[in-house]
Amino acid sequence: MPGHLAGYVAAGLLVAGGLTLGVLALTGQLDQAAAPRPPSRRSPLGRLRRVARRTWGLLGVSVVAGIAAWQVTGWVIAVVAVPLAALGLPWLLSSQGAQATIARLEALEDWTRSLAGVLHVGIGLEEALAASARSAPATIAPEVHRLVARLRARWNTEEAIRAFADDLDDATGDLVAANLILAVRRRGHGLSTVLEALAASVADDVRNRRQIEADRAKPRTTARWVTIISAAMIAFLAISGDYVRPYATPLGQVVLVALLSAYVGCLVWLKKTAAGRPAPRILGRQAGSRS
Repeated sequence: MPGHLAGYVAAGLLVAGGLTLGVLALTGQLDQAAAPRPPSRRSPLGRLRRVARRTWGLLGVSVVAGIAAWQVTGWVIAVVAVPLAALGLPWLLSSQGAQATIARLEALEDWTRSLAGVLHVGIGLEEALAASARSAPATIAPEVHRLVARLRARWNTEEAIRAFADDLDDATGDLVAANLILAVRRRGHGLSTVLEALAASVADDVRNRRQIEADRAKPRTTARWVTIISAAMIAFLAISGDYVRPYATPLGQVVLVALLSAYVGCLVWLKKTAAGRPAPRILGRQAGSRS
């Protein structure tokens, strides 16, 4: 009997550890740890290995927690459900994609203003693009540097700008690129004024998107806390009472899988609803081939 008691205590500790990781993930602290950091001199392969180590560590702990939950509750699906929840729920309940899009728009606004300031001096567009690369925001610096590299490789300026728009892959980026293409074709004055007005328009777009994202964060926060409370209640009932014991039977496991799948489906629907549809591009590859 003492041996069984020690086993239950150890299993309870492992379950508590898994729940702690889940709470940290759902409240965003693991997201902050995994948030994009300023670019360093490490290679992309090194950054990938760091992410892989973090993911594999979380997976290993969650698998142990799932096995412990299986031993305590008799739910075989816990061996699979706990790791899937630890890896999938933070993604389902996070807003990193929207925040990254807003950050790229802010960087595009800053770069457009910088380019307008360089053009005020009176130099050519190609020289201004090369000069703007030195102060390009880190979020879009790779795309800007590729644009400059193409120009230095004797690409046609319009084709290089179209490739730049494809690298950005955003409707607002297409708007900036379209104005640059018009400047290439006409070679007239006043581009800096147009770019300053365009930067102000991008700033308004960023402001509107932030307001929309703030409204979308409310149901996401509600879903996050409902998920935390539901998981805590299930864990408490599974350890302390007979209320959930029927779920340990084969039929109960099937019912539990159906209920969990329905819940995950609701979270997927919520994420898709909050994401919205991106604005259609005007300088896509197909549009470029038609022009």
